Amino acid sequence: MRTSSIAFLAAGTAVLLLTGCSTHDKGPYLPEWARTPAYENSQPIVLLDPAVQYSVTYTGVQEQTLPDGRLEVIIHLRNRENRRIEVQANCVFKDQNFYLTGDETPFQTVILPENGQQDLIFTSMNDRAKRYTIRVRQAH
Repeated sequence: MRTSSIAFLAAGTAVLLLTGCSTHDKGPYLPEWARTPAYENSQPIVLLDPAVQYSVTYTGVQEQTLPDGRLEVIIHLRNRENRRIEVQANCVFKDQNFYLTGDETPFQTVILPENGQQDLIFTSMNDRAKRYTIRVRQAH
């Protein structure tokens, strides 16, 4: 009785070892293309969700290089609705080839009154920033 238990345990262990190591992985894969265009690489302003796309627009962007070489960007956000809304915005600074410089501002909350406008100012931390993307999302 004892030998049959040991034999059964050994057979069960062998089956687990053989099936536990099997895989259905077929090797390396190619990356999948994004289903939406890479707007953050080509546009200065990106609205991150449908609610913000419906409610917010911008009336202008000003950019200037400060005397120490840093980039300063001012955006004029506008509420298109008849109700007060709350959004968040940040700025990702990039070099002249649209590569990230490692300089990204934290999201700041903006309260836009009914049909009102609000200016936001973003300043880069270093002089490598030549381009930017301002991202706007709904505040939670």
